[in-house]
Amino acid sequence: MLSVQHVSGGYSGEDVVKDISFSVNKGELFGILGPNGSGKTTLLKMLSGILPFGQGEILIGGKRLQTYSPKQLAQKIAVLSQHSTQSFSYTVKETVALGRYAHQKGLFQTWSQEDEAVVQRVMKQIGVSKFQEKNIQELSGGEKQRVFLAQSLAQEPEILLLDEPTNHLDLSYQKELLDLLKQWTIENGLTVISIFHDLNLAGLYCDRLLLLEKGRIKINHVPNEVIREETIRDVYQTKIQKHPHPKVAAPQMVLLPEKQKLENLIQINESLLLQSDEIICLKSPNPLRTMSSGVIGSGTGWHQTFVNRHVCKDYNCSDHREEMASFLLSKGFEPSETVGMMTAVLLADVEYRLFEAGGFSIFVVVTAGVGNAVDASNSDMHGVEMMPGTINTWIFVNGELTEEAFIQSIMTATEAKTKALHDLEVRDEITGTIATGTSTDSILIAATQAGKGLDYAGTVTPLGKLISKAVYHCTTNAVQKSQKRKRS
Repeated sequence: MLSVQHVSGGYSGEDVVKDISFSVNKGELFGILGPNGSGKTTLLKMLSGILPFGQGEILIGGKRLQTYSPKQLAQKIAVLSQHSTQSFSYTVKETVALGRYAHQKGLFQTWSQEDEAVVQRVMKQIGVSKFQEKNIQELSGGEKQRVFLAQSLAQEPEILLLDEPTNHLDLSYQKELLDLLKQWTIENGLTVISIFHDLNLAGLYCDRLLLLEKGRIKINHVPNEVIREETIRDVYQTKIQKHPHPKVAAPQMVLLPEKQKLENLIQINESLLLQSDEIICLKSPNPLRTMSSGVIGSGTGWHQTFVNRHVCKDYNCSDHREEMASFLLSKGFEPSETVGMMTAVLLADVEYRLFEAGGFSIFVVVTAGVGNAVDASNSDMHGVEMMPGTINTWIFVNGELTEEAFIQSIMTATEAKTKALHDLEVRDEITGTIATGTSTDSILIAATQAGKGLDYAGTVTPLGKLISKAVYHCTTNAVQKSQKRKRS
């Protein structure tokens, strides 16, 4: 569709872009990235024919760009800038109709039935037909941008060039515009080439990305390869961290502000723990980075309050998350800042302890009962009835964990818990075999993300050794307390 071959050029004889080569296929949404001054807008002007280039070739459909007349080029390429303006008081329909100029024939440029059909169809598809008789000056910024997009698409171009099309638009209009563009590439085979400043939007919508640095191509690849921490950090000279999008297979970046030095590093220990017959609560002075399977606050996040709530053994609720959120609010806790768990175990049988090693420590809290113990290898012999969580494990790490260390902490803690049940000879009542856990165990790993860096938490690492020892000790003691209470 479009081929750029060794193109160089700029202004006043000075090259802004240098030896640029890439191609874009029919139906692609192709993004151009780069810091200010990297040559993005200059390159786009060359692709549109507005700015001549000094060296190289730009081919459209196999034909050199310079061989197209202005009207022929307008039938191939449409341009939507980030500062589309309208000086005259045209209606929406009149504005969109301007896009048909390239297709009108004859000296007097007569309006045809085909022109009318195209304008009406495009306005309907873009969602502006309902106010086609309205003066464009009466529209909001987002609505105007949709009108100018409709004008560009009324040209029926093969290629649409966009210079930061979502600039100055609120979130809903950004999403609407990019959703429309993506839909047109898929359904109509439109090729879209767009400049992006927002790396996350580019990663979310583009099929491929071209990253420019000082007028040269740094990388031209799929988003996951272009949006790499080391690459973006090097080109943009800023601290960032890459994360996968939670719903779609797209890379996302987050900025990392400079850390403020804390005069006194916080330490999570038993002085922060509050206990009653109804709840065990720990409130941290600062938010902690968390990974958990709690009823509230599950997954990864940042949380400051941690609640383990006692419920009756016959607890049953159609929406336990909603009920738990209401409970937390009634106690003065903000659910969005809280990891909340439930247990049928009496909270008086809790076991907790601070464990220290070289330069870091962990505080572990366990409530454990084994009335619904299960052997995971024979779990298919059980029904699907869910009972309140029986072994709830909290691990607070006074240190800085990597993503890998969070996951390994859960693995190591689970292995230590299973070993404790094995040594206590806790059995699955259905199968008669040694249990590996209970049917609804919950776990929390929470880190201060300050102090000593802890990259790993496998069983033989310093953190893994401490977690293994702590979870084994606390689980064993908590189960024995519960069993002793039942026997008495």
